[in-house]
Amino acid sequence: MFRFFESRVDPYAPHQGDETPPARLWPFLKSWTQPFHRLFAVTALISVAVAAVEIGLIAYMGRIVDILSDTTPAELARDHGLELILVAVFILVIRPAIQTLDVMLLNNAILPQMGAMFRWRAHNQVLGQSVGWFENDFAGRVANRIMQTPTAAGDAIFQVFDAITFAVAYLVGAAVLLFDADARLLIPMLVWIVLYGGLVRWTMRRIGPASKASSDARSMTTGRVVDAYTNVHSVKLFAHEGQELTYAREAIETTRSTFATEMRLFTIMDVALVVLNGLLIVGVVGWAVLLWMQGQTTVGVVAAATALVLRLNAMTGWIMWALSTFFRSLGIVAEGLETIAQPICLTDAPDAVPLRLTQGKIAFDDVTHHYGGAKGGITDLTLHVRAGEKVGVVGRSGAGKSTLVKLLLRFYDPERGRITLDGQDVTQVTQQSLRHAIGMVQQDSSLLHRSVMENIRYGRIDATDTEVYAAAKKAQAHDFILDLADPEGNSGYDAQVGERGVKLSGGQRQRVALARVILKDAPVLVLDEATSALDSEIEAAIQDTLYGMMEGKTVIAIAHRLSTIAAMDRIVVVDDGRIVEEGTHEALLGQGGLYAKFWARQSGGFIDTRAQEAAE
Repeated sequence: MFRFFESRVDPYAPHQGDETPPARLWPFLKSWTQPFHRLFAVTALISVAVAAVEIGLIAYMGRIVDILSDTTPAELARDHGLELILVAVFILVIRPAIQTLDVMLLNNAILPQMGAMFRWRAHNQVLGQSVGWFENDFAGRVANRIMQTPTAAGDAIFQVFDAITFAVAYLVGAAVLLFDADARLLIPMLVWIVLYGGLVRWTMRRIGPASKASSDARSMTTGRVVDAYTNVHSVKLFAHEGQELTYAREAIETTRSTFATEMRLFTIMDVALVVLNGLLIVGVVGWAVLLWMQGQTTVGVVAAATALVLRLNAMTGWIMWALSTFFRSLGIVAEGLETIAQPICLTDAPDAVPLRLTQGKIAFDDVTHHYGGAKGGITDLTLHVRAGEKVGVVGRSGAGKSTLVKLLLRFYDPERGRITLDGQDVTQVTQQSLRHAIGMVQQDSSLLHRSVMENIRYGRIDATDTEVYAAAKKAQAHDFILDLADPEGNSGYDAQVGERGVKLSGGQRQRVALARVILKDAPVLVLDEATSALDSEIEAAIQDTLYGMMEGKTVIAIAHRLSTIAAMDRIVVVDDGRIVEEGTHEALLGQGGLYAKFWARQSGGFIDTRAQEAAE
């Protein structure tokens, strides 16, 4: 039975994930809950039926009181026995069936699937964002919004059907019951409904913005705390635990003050509610007793009216809390939309086709990119790399070397100019096919918090274990991998490497990253300080591997350690975003220019940029 309800909606069904979700709250909820709309309608009807049954039971209690007042026990069994049996059957069988259907629709058919669907779609949306988008936000804040938005949306839907729909139906039913008993009893209830509605309006107008502010503050706190944990090595290295506590305390205090403001609203609401409920009880019950004293109504009506208002008294706090939770949840969803509904700016062109790589020629033609600023990046840069050519790129930090690589991989689009692979503009081919064609080893090769085997196989998901082992051996990683063990008892290739690979040394991470790229075996190879984390002995051991990787590939290698690129077919010197020199190692040394000065001022194979800058 559970599976029947749980399978009504497939949370992972295909959807138009490449479209930006609506940025406004109600259009967003309408769009993303579309698969559930029929279930919502059925659930609303069942919720109304549950309320009607509850009102009916209170009304029947009044009838029981009147029957008991006007009949003897013998007459009760004779005249009303069958009626009482049927009511008992209804209470024991039909009422539980309606209640069961109500809770299973909400708890089993809607909430689990909707939460999963929201997280799946939100994660899909965020993964589609560019690298630059992630560089402009806290990973912790993004993750917090992805996780709390579906929960808040589920809470809002739950309150709609568990409380709001039920409460509206209950109030309407209560009004009908009082009107049927004695129309005059409806007057104090209508006055109460107007005052109660005013309190609800006052509270809800304030609770939404207050909840959004509180949610914003929580996300900021999460972002700052996760930032400290992610960079805990730097925190410890510089002994800045106190600084991080101060940094976090600012966000925590903002969270506390915004939450305190939110809670003040609930306190005001609760006190006002107690006063209003007192007016309801005195008004309805007192009037009913007065009418009975005047002989204008029965004891059953007084009993039913009393039971009804006491039930409303108990419900009103729950209803108000449900409404508050509803609007608070909407505030959290609205805050989450600041991340989820951001447009994906770097997308495939409408007519994008897969890259057809036949030779591996790379061309940068008058390319300019400054990351939206006036400085940094590259300016009017032209560089053509022939198929199979190995080109080294050197320059000071910030000269624009890494920008070349980011633009080639289309992590950003150039502000001016054109980049092509085998004559195909990289902005006109699919991003997936472009990045499949390029293998890259970065200076900071962070790994996934998974096993060594999974990290290496990330280069080619369908690779066999034998192929993974072979790649690790070529990267001089196999031997140390066999000695690995983690606290969970996994060892060797099954050992977990920790978040960003923190359980491995820098050199070990770099060799695992090299193995991953060796396994990928892409026709274009990019090395961005690929051996910077390796000691001289390991670097020498894998030099043959690196040059073996380069065979038959087009290569762009960025390096400060000039010995790693001295044997390249051509070396390009970038300075202030422009190419200022290019040629072979010997030719550049003969020119006596910037490259020759770098070479002369090397220490241990690295460019001494500070000495160079001081000399100039």
